[in-house]
Amino acid sequence: MAQSHPETIVPSPHPRTVLVLGATGYIGGRLVPRLLQAGHRVRVAVRTPQKLEQVPWVDQVEVHRVDLDDGDGLVEAATGVDVIHHLVHSMGSGHDFEKKEAATARRVAEAAEAAGVRRIVYLGGLHPDKADLSMHMRSRAHVGRILLDSPVPTIAFQAGIIIGSGSASFEMVRHLAMTLRLMPAPNWVNNRVEPLAVRDVLYYLLKAVDLDEDVNRAFDIGSHDVHKYADIMKRFGAIAGLKPRHVLVLPLPAPTLSGIWVGLVTPLPFTLTLPLVQSLQENAVTKDSDIDEVIPPPPDGLLGYEQSVRLALQREAEGAVDTNWAAVAGGLDQAAKPLPNDPDWAGARVFTDDRTLHFPDLTPGQLWPVIEGIGGKNGWYSWPLAWRVRGVWDKIVGGAGLNRGRRLPDRLRVGDPVDWWRVEELESGHRLLLRAEMRVSGRAWLEFTISKAGGGSDLRQRAIFIPKGIRGQLYWAFVSPFHRFIFPAMAKNIARAAEKP
Repeated sequence: MAQSHPETIVPSPHPRTVLVLGATGYIGGRLVPRLLQAGHRVRVAVRTPQKLEQVPWVDQVEVHRVDLDDGDGLVEAATGVDVIHHLVHSMGSGHDFEKKEAATARRVAEAAEAAGVRRIVYLGGLHPDKADLSMHMRSRAHVGRILLDSPVPTIAFQAGIIIGSGSASFEMVRHLAMTLRLMPAPNWVNNRVEPLAVRDVLYYLLKAVDLDEDVNRAFDIGSHDVHKYADIMKRFGAIAGLKPRHVLVLPLPAPTLSGIWVGLVTPLPFTLTLPLVQSLQENAVTKDSDIDEVIPPPPDGLLGYEQSVRLALQREAEGAVDTNWAAVAGGLDQAAKPLPNDPDWAGARVFTDDRTLHFPDLTPGQLWPVIEGIGGKNGWYSWPLAWRVRGVWDKIVGGAGLNRGRRLPDRLRVGDPVDWWRVEELESGHRLLLRAEMRVSGRAWLEFTISKAGGGSDLRQRAIFIPKGIRGQLYWAFVSPFHRFIFPAMAKNIARAAEKP
């Protein structure tokens, strides 16, 4: 394996106060601890502070509740701040994300000016200089221009596909390569791309804080390791030890159709794959190396594509995935609290399937690792074909699907994805509550509770469903008979897994 290039965070010569917008996101969640290691004072602005409850650095930062949709709390959070990192993107939020991103950028620029902020740092996308960009790239470029045209000096970094454990770009490459030995693909796979390791993206974002001069411009950042997109997928297969992958290039662009296809064979939802694939209609290669005059490259050099992939796979093997795209796509913002068994839900029609099984020879300590490891590659311990079919159907109708997987194979924290579920509550060793993110006419939860019972354990499984209209009631009437077979089998198979040494 290639050298892993361990990071060394050098203390900043001029510690500053930094506000991170998007701290619950893939990049922001990794930038915050690096800012802290460099000695900066960090504030984070989030709509839902609960999403940070289990983040290891939460006690070292100031947390401000800010709603970027209307700017509520933004000026207060920015007051006394030297640098704002604007790392919020709305790509997965629907067809109107262009308008939403532009409006957010204007609010950030206005708040920065009102609060006397010295600099804004923005991370956008690498794109050619032309008018007819894809919607995704057009939005990133527009946001960069709004910030650069503001009175506050701005550095707008423009990066191509980001290679790192858990990034959307990396997961798209990985799952295409792992799923398909022969990949029929539109002609955009012949476009040239310049991947950049997430480690190096974070390096530039961190170094931008230390700049003294009032730099106000966009900078391309890349690895200088340029490939066709088809070669990116084939080389991933070789690095991951797969059999040779082959790409059959078809003389069709077909961005929408290929975006749907990518959504079906990868964990990413259509709201991400469609704009991502559309952005691949253009070359994504740096036009110059002007950034070197302002921020020199890392002392040990920029990572090439192969090194970036090896490092990402190594971090996954070590269980060091700090953030991933799925863990930040949705999270607790859409949580339906309080729970359906709380008094506030009085009057709502609630369906439940509640079962408890006693295992006299298993302790809670034996059962809990299996519960915490449920989903992903470990599966759901019952009727795998039925789960798979339901997952494919959910993906077709625009849901999360079953192949979204998990952040880590054996550990969970609140907000983590677990296939089409998301961790809403977690009491280690005792209780796991999952909220459904599948497309269904209502709201659904799945709860596992382990209790000590004599010398053994009780495992309680509870499915909770609040229907929406007659369609929701018909849905429950259809699925509830299957629970009689699925849930008892699930509990027994969990117990068998717990018995294994």
